[in-house]
Amino acid sequence: MDAIGAVFQPELIKLMKAVLNEAAATLPKSKRTSTTMAEMASQILACAAKGERDPAALKTAALSVAVECAHHPHEISPERRAV
Repeated sequence: MDAIGAVFQPELIKLMKAVLNEAAATLPKSKRTSTTMAEMASQILACAAKGERDPAALKTAALSVAVECAHHPHEISPERRAV
């Protein structure tokens, strides 16, 4: 399923929000920028749109963005721009 036009049930939205908050809480406050949060949310949405429901996997995906942003803070991949 493509992330564009995806429909999420309320339970999944709650799960994704909880995962985002949990992932953000593991980051230093200085890394919890609006850009990082948006990228992490975008990654969670993209994974959920592909069918991922495991909170640990969603959190790992979100945090991979935070690590990637630390290495390339001004670069947003074309895949993430499309989400």
